Amino acid sequence: MPRILMTGASGGIGTSLRKLLPPIYPDLLLSDLKPPADLSSQETFKAADLADLAEVEAICEGVDGILHFGGYSVEGPWHDMLQANIIGGYNLFEAARRKGVKRIVFASSNHTVGFYPRHHRIGNDVTPRPDSRYGVSKVFGEGLGSLYADKHGLKVTCLRIGNFGEQPLDHRRLAIWLKPEDLVQLCQIGLDHPDIHFEILYGASFNERAWWDNHRAYELGYRPTGRAEAFREHAMAEQAKMQPDRVADFYQGGSYCSIEYDGDVSRIIDWG
Repeated sequence: MPRILMTGASGGIGTSLRKLLPPIYPDLLLSDLKPPADLSSQETFKAADLADLAEVEAICEGVDGILHFGGYSVEGPWHDMLQANIIGGYNLFEAARRKGVKRIVFASSNHTVGFYPRHHRIGNDVTPRPDSRYGVSKVFGEGLGSLYADKHGLKVTCLRIGNFGEQPLDHRRLAIWLKPEDLVQLCQIGLDHPDIHFEILYGASFNERAWWDNHRAYELGYRPTGRAEAFREHAMAEQAKMQPDRVADFYQGGSYCSIEYDGDVSRIIDWG
Protein backbone atom coordinates (compact mmCIF):
# COMPACT_ATOMS: atom_id res chain seq x y z
CA MET A 1 0.00 0.00 0.00
CA PRO A 2 1.68 3.23 -1.12
CA ARG A 3 1.99 6.23 1.15
CA ILE A 4 0.74 9.32 -0.67
CA LEU A 5 1.54 12.88 0.39
CA MET A 6 -0.92 15.61 -0.54
CA THR A 7 0.23 19.19 -0.12
CA GLY A 8 -2.25 22.05 -0.03
CA ALA A 9 -4.61 20.02 2.15
CA SER A 10 -6.30 23.12 3.57
CA GLY A 11 -7.05 24.67 0.17
CA GLY A 12 -10.20 24.36 -1.91
CA ILE A 13 -9.08 21.41 -4.01
CA GLY A 14 -7.35 19.74 -1.07
CA THR A 15 -10.50 20.00 1.05
CA SER A 16 -12.50 18.19 -1.61
CA LEU A 17 -9.89 15.51 -2.28
CA ARG A 18 -9.53 14.74 1.43
CA LYS A 19 -13.00 13.20 1.21
CA LEU A 20 -12.49 11.37 -2.11
CA LEU A 21 -8.96 9.95 -1.86
CA PRO A 22 -8.89 7.81 1.34
CA PRO A 23 -10.91 4.89 -0.14
CA ILE A 24 -8.29 4.68 -2.92
CA TYR A 25 -5.16 5.64 -0.96
CA PRO A 26 -5.78 4.84 2.73
CA ASP A 27 -2.23 5.79 3.73
CA LEU A 28 -2.63 9.49 2.94
CA LEU A 29 -0.43 12.12 4.56
CA LEU A 30 -1.79 15.67 4.46
CA SER A 31 0.31 18.81 4.61
CA ASP A 32 -0.10 22.58 4.48
CA LEU A 33 1.11 25.59 6.43
CA LYS A 34 -1.74 25.08 8.90
CA PRO A 35 -4.05 22.09 9.47
CA PRO A 36 -7.57 22.14 8.01
CA ALA A 37 -10.12 23.50 10.46
CA ASP A 38 -12.16 20.29 10.21
CA LEU A 39 -9.25 17.83 10.45
CA SER A 40 -10.53 14.53 11.84
CA SER A 41 -8.82 12.05 14.14
CA GLN A 42 -8.66 9.57 11.23
CA GLU A 43 -6.51 11.93 9.13
CA THR A 44 -2.73 12.25 9.34
CA PHE A 45 -1.38 15.80 9.03
CA LYS A 46 2.10 17.30 9.16
CA ALA A 47 2.65 21.03 8.72
CA ALA A 48 5.36 22.30 6.39
CA ASP A 49 6.38 25.56 4.77
CA LEU A 50 7.22 24.83 1.12
CA ALA A 51 9.83 27.60 1.21
CA ASP A 52 11.80 25.63 3.84
CA LEU A 53 13.64 22.72 2.21
CA ALA A 54 14.25 20.91 5.51
CA GLU A 55 10.55 20.96 6.34
CA VAL A 56 9.66 19.68 2.87
CA GLU A 57 12.20 16.87 3.17
CA ALA A 58 10.59 15.87 6.46
CA ILE A 59 7.14 15.42 4.93
CA CYS A 60 8.62 13.48 1.98
CA GLU A 61 10.20 10.85 4.24
CA GLY A 62 8.82 7.39 3.46
CA VAL A 63 6.50 8.69 0.74
CA ASP A 64 5.90 6.83 -2.54
CA GLY A 65 3.92 9.46 -4.43
CA ILE A 66 3.04 13.13 -4.09
CA LEU A 67 -0.04 15.10 -5.09
CA HIS A 68 1.30 18.64 -5.09
CA PHE A 69 -1.60 21.06 -4.67
CA GLY A 70 0.26 23.38 -2.31
CA GLY A 71 1.43 26.91 -3.02
CA TYR A 72 -0.08 30.26 -3.95
CA SER A 73 -3.21 29.46 -5.94
CA VAL A 74 -4.26 32.81 -7.44
CA GLU A 75 -2.64 35.85 -9.02
CA GLY A 76 -0.76 37.91 -6.46
CA PRO A 77 2.41 39.82 -5.58
CA TRP A 78 5.65 38.46 -7.02
CA HIS A 79 7.23 37.99 -3.59
CA ASP A 80 4.45 35.65 -2.49
CA MET A 81 4.58 33.77 -5.78
CA LEU A 82 8.36 33.48 -5.51
CA GLN A 83 8.34 31.96 -2.04
CA ALA A 84 5.43 29.55 -2.42
CA ASN A 85 5.51 28.51 -6.08
CA ILE A 86 9.06 29.08 -7.35
CA ILE A 87 11.21 28.31 -4.31
CA GLY A 88 8.50 26.05 -2.88
CA GLY A 89 8.13 24.19 -6.17
CA TYR A 90 11.87 23.59 -6.44
CA ASN A 91 12.00 22.42 -2.83
CA LEU A 92 9.19 19.94 -3.43
CA PHE A 93 10.87 18.29 -6.42
CA GLU A 94 14.33 18.33 -4.84
CA ALA A 95 13.09 16.92 -1.53
CA ALA A 96 11.25 14.19 -3.43
CA ARG A 97 14.44 13.28 -5.28
CA ARG A 98 16.48 13.17 -2.10
CA LYS A 99 13.93 11.00 -0.30
CA GLY A 100 13.40 8.53 -3.13
CA VAL A 101 9.81 9.47 -4.01
CA LYS A 102 8.78 7.67 -7.20
CA ARG A 103 5.95 9.80 -8.59
CA ILE A 104 4.70 13.39 -8.50
CA VAL A 105 1.41 14.77 -9.75
CA PHE A 106 1.90 18.53 -10.08
CA ALA A 107 -1.11 20.84 -10.04
CA SER A 108 -0.38 23.09 -12.97
CA SER A 109 -2.99 25.44 -14.40
CA ASN A 110 -4.85 26.55 -17.49
CA HIS A 111 -3.20 29.91 -16.82
CA THR A 112 0.04 28.55 -18.29
CA VAL A 113 -1.67 28.95 -21.68
CA GLY A 114 -4.19 31.68 -20.86
CA PHE A 115 -3.17 34.05 -23.66
CA TYR A 116 -4.30 31.69 -26.39
CA PRO A 117 -7.53 33.02 -27.94
CA ARG A 118 -10.66 31.06 -27.21
CA HIS A 119 -11.15 30.24 -30.89
CA HIS A 120 -7.72 28.53 -30.96
CA ARG A 121 -7.92 24.83 -29.97
CA ILE A 122 -4.63 23.76 -28.41
CA GLY A 123 -2.91 20.54 -27.40
CA ASN A 124 -0.57 19.77 -24.53
CA ASP A 125 2.56 20.49 -26.60
CA VAL A 126 1.98 24.16 -27.40
CA THR A 127 4.37 26.92 -26.38
CA PRO A 128 3.26 28.28 -22.98
CA ARG A 129 1.56 31.68 -23.07
CA PRO A 130 1.03 32.47 -19.37
CA ASP A 131 -1.49 35.15 -18.49
CA SER A 132 -0.16 36.18 -15.08
CA ARG A 133 2.67 35.85 -12.58
CA TYR A 134 0.73 32.88 -11.26
CA GLY A 135 0.73 31.33 -14.74
CA VAL A 136 4.48 31.92 -15.03
CA SER A 137 5.03 30.10 -11.74
CA LYS A 138 3.12 27.09 -13.08
CA VAL A 139 5.20 27.09 -16.29
CA PHE A 140 8.24 26.95 -13.99
CA GLY A 141 6.72 23.97 -12.17
CA GLU A 142 6.14 22.13 -15.44
CA GLY A 143 9.77 22.81 -16.34
CA LEU A 144 10.90 21.36 -13.03
CA GLY A 145 8.79 18.29 -13.67
CA SER A 146 10.39 17.74 -17.06
CA LEU A 147 13.89 18.19 -15.63
CA TYR A 148 13.38 15.81 -12.70
CA ALA A 149 11.76 13.20 -14.93
CA ASP A 150 14.54 13.24 -17.55
CA LYS A 151 17.51 13.76 -15.25
CA HIS A 152 16.48 11.95 -12.07
CA GLY A 153 13.90 9.39 -13.17
CA LEU A 154 10.87 10.69 -11.27
CA LYS A 155 7.57 9.89 -12.95
CA VAL A 156 5.85 13.25 -13.29
CA THR A 157 2.36 14.22 -14.41
CA CYS A 158 1.44 17.89 -14.73
CA LEU A 159 -2.28 18.65 -14.70
CA ARG A 160 -3.29 21.93 -16.31
CA ILE A 161 -6.38 22.30 -14.17
CA GLY A 162 -9.31 24.24 -15.61
CA ASN A 163 -12.02 25.28 -13.16
CA PHE A 164 -12.53 22.81 -10.31
CA GLY A 165 -15.94 22.57 -8.69
CA GLU A 166 -19.32 20.92 -8.54
CA GLN A 167 -20.58 22.69 -11.67
CA PRO A 168 -19.46 25.27 -14.25
CA LEU A 169 -20.42 28.76 -13.12
CA ASP A 170 -20.36 30.81 -16.34
CA HIS A 171 -19.78 30.66 -20.10
CA ARG A 172 -15.99 30.31 -19.85
CA ARG A 173 -16.24 27.50 -17.36
CA LEU A 174 -18.42 25.46 -19.71
CA ALA A 175 -15.19 24.93 -21.66
CA ILE A 176 -12.80 24.27 -18.76
CA TRP A 177 -14.86 22.74 -15.94
CA LEU A 178 -13.35 19.88 -13.90
CA LYS A 179 -15.56 17.71 -11.72
CA PRO A 180 -13.88 16.63 -8.44
CA GLU A 181 -14.27 12.92 -9.19
CA ASP A 182 -12.65 13.43 -12.59
CA LEU A 183 -9.64 15.07 -10.94
CA VAL A 184 -9.33 11.95 -8.78
CA GLN A 185 -9.15 9.88 -11.98
CA LEU A 186 -6.32 12.04 -13.31
CA CYS A 187 -4.47 11.75 -9.99
CA GLN A 188 -4.75 7.98 -10.16
CA ILE A 189 -3.29 7.97 -13.67
CA GLY A 190 -0.33 10.00 -12.46
CA LEU A 191 0.25 7.87 -9.39
CA ASP A 192 -0.41 4.42 -10.84
CA HIS A 193 -0.18 4.21 -14.62
CA PRO A 194 2.84 2.14 -15.73
CA ASP A 195 3.53 4.24 -18.85
CA ILE A 196 4.08 7.57 -17.09
CA HIS A 197 7.44 9.27 -17.61
CA PHE A 198 6.59 12.96 -18.04
CA GLU A 199 3.11 14.04 -19.09
CA ILE A 200 1.17 17.27 -19.40
CA LEU A 201 -2.58 16.59 -19.28
CA TYR A 202 -5.51 18.96 -19.14
CA GLY A 203 -7.64 18.88 -16.02
CA ALA A 204 -11.05 19.09 -17.63
CA SER A 205 -14.19 16.99 -17.65
CA PHE A 206 -16.17 16.06 -20.76
CA ASN A 207 -16.80 19.59 -22.05
CA GLU A 208 -18.21 19.87 -25.55
CA ARG A 209 -17.02 23.48 -25.79
CA ALA A 210 -13.45 22.57 -24.78
CA TRP A 211 -10.54 24.59 -26.17
CA TRP A 212 -8.08 21.82 -25.35
CA ASP A 213 -7.13 18.60 -27.10
CA ASN A 214 -6.85 16.17 -24.20
CA HIS A 215 -6.48 12.96 -26.21
CA ARG A 216 -3.35 11.89 -24.30
CA ALA A 217 -5.33 11.68 -21.06
CA TYR A 218 -7.87 9.44 -22.81
CA GLU A 219 -5.05 7.25 -24.16
CA LEU A 220 -3.97 6.74 -20.56
CA GLY A 221 -7.45 5.59 -19.55
CA TYR A 222 -9.18 8.81 -18.53
CA ARG A 223 -12.96 8.53 -18.69
CA PRO A 224 -14.52 11.67 -17.19
CA THR A 225 -18.03 11.45 -15.84
CA GLY A 226 -18.75 15.19 -15.66
CA ARG A 227 -20.47 16.84 -18.64
CA ALA A 228 -20.49 20.62 -18.61
CA GLU A 229 -23.48 20.99 -20.94
CA ALA A 230 -25.69 19.48 -18.25
CA PHE A 231 -25.28 22.83 -16.45
CA ARG A 232 -25.49 25.09 -19.51
CA GLU A 233 -28.70 26.87 -18.53
CA HIS A 234 -27.40 27.86 -15.09
CA ALA A 235 -23.98 28.88 -16.42
CA MET A 236 -25.43 31.11 -19.12
CA ALA A 237 -27.84 32.74 -16.67
CA GLU A 238 -24.90 33.60 -14.43
CA GLN A 239 -22.93 34.87 -17.43
CA ALA A 240 -25.75 37.29 -18.26
CA LYS A 241 -25.18 39.00 -14.90
CA MET A 242 -21.50 39.72 -15.68
CA GLN A 243 -20.12 42.87 -17.29
CA PRO A 244 -18.45 42.40 -20.70
CA ASP A 245 -14.64 42.51 -20.68
CA ARG A 246 -13.07 42.69 -24.13
CA VAL A 247 -9.77 41.19 -23.03
CA ALA A 248 -11.11 38.55 -20.65
CA ASP A 249 -13.82 37.46 -23.07
CA PHE A 250 -11.35 36.94 -25.92
CA TYR A 251 -8.61 34.92 -24.23
CA GLN A 252 -8.79 31.50 -22.60
CA GLY A 253 -7.40 32.81 -19.31
CA GLY A 254 -10.38 35.09 -18.75
CA SER A 255 -9.96 37.77 -16.09
CA TYR A 256 -6.36 36.76 -15.44
CA CYS A 257 -5.58 38.20 -18.88
CA SER A 258 -7.28 41.53 -18.18
CA ILE A 259 -5.66 42.04 -14.75
CA GLU A 260 -3.07 44.83 -15.20
CA TYR A 261 -3.52 44.63 -19.00
CA ASP A 262 -2.13 47.67 -20.80
CA GLY A 263 -1.46 46.14 -24.21
CA ASP A 264 -3.02 47.13 -27.51
CA VAL A 265 -6.71 46.30 -27.21
CA SER A 266 -7.20 47.03 -30.91
CA ARG A 267 -5.46 43.73 -31.68
CA ILE A 268 -8.36 41.87 -30.14
CA ILE A 269 -11.06 40.83 -32.57
CA ASP A 270 -14.52 41.80 -31.41
CA TRP A 271 -16.65 38.74 -32.02
CA GLY A 272 -19.75 40.60 -30.93
